[in-house]
Amino acid sequence: MPTLMVNNRELSMTNLDRELWPDDGLLKHDLVRYYIEAAPYLLPHLRNRPLVVQRFPEGIHGAGFYQKNVPEGAPDWLRTCPVSHGEGKETLYIIADSLETLVWLGNQACLELHPWLSSVGSLESPDFVVFDLDPMERSTFSHVCTVAIAIKELLAGLQLQCYPKLSGATGMQIYLPVKLRYSYREARDFAQEICRRVHRAYPGITTLERKVGQRGGKLYLDYLQNGRGKTLAAPYSPRPLPGAPVSLPLTWDEVSREAILPGEFTMENVLPRLQQHGDLFAPVLENKQLLPSL
Repeated sequence: MPTLMVNNRELSMTNLDRELWPDDGLLKHDLVRYYIEAAPYLLPHLRNRPLVVQRFPEGIHGAGFYQKNVPEGAPDWLRTCPVSHGEGKETLYIIADSLETLVWLGNQACLELHPWLSSVGSLESPDFVVFDLDPMERSTFSHVCTVAIAIKELLAGLQLQCYPKLSGATGMQIYLPVKLRYSYREARDFAQEICRRVHRAYPGITTLERKVGQRGGKLYLDYLQNGRGKTLAAPYSPRPLPGAPVSLPLTWDEVSREAILPGEFTMENVLPRLQQHGDLFAPVLENKQLLPSL
């Protein structure tokens, strides 16, 4: 069995030639390599956060599953965090705060990384308010960008800065970093009011309807992701979709010009962009803001 030495830890690697994205010829080896190369950009957004992963041991065409609890047989050096979910139920989450943890996750065929919106030590207070723009069948990417700009401008009118990223699928997510003084309910209520205002401005292309069948094919303004234990794909996380797209932070200029389309940046071609532009989502971890009353 091949091994890889990472930060003085010897990791056993298995089935490195397993095709995870068969149509693209991408192997588990390619996933591990990507995690190693993307680690400087990816790790800051995982550090100190309970992590949910989506695993595809047989590749994206096989059965995938979400995993919260640390699996049996995991190395004892993994950092973990026990979280109570009520009624005596406790989940032992992985905290991905090191390169060796990322490599281990890659070997576990974790194709998607979903950190919590809050950090260890302040699990009841989210670090961000998030807006998840989820296009339905009648939505276009132009609709997504139009609505994203509308949210940006609404928040700018409240003296707030926010940051966009492609989900890695067809949608976009907008992060509003906030100070550690709000509950998840307060974050959700704020997001809901902003989404209501956007929907009033764009009723023809947006919906707040929770039931998929009643959305009329419109762009869903999802504010319910602002909840304890809810997660979104991390910046730079791969997605288990054809082409191996990644969840990609954008500039607002790129959004306004529709300069980058979903799926354009993938596990195979995103590194030069990161090396050129750095982590466009770094301010999300630093620019903590106060929410005004609405």
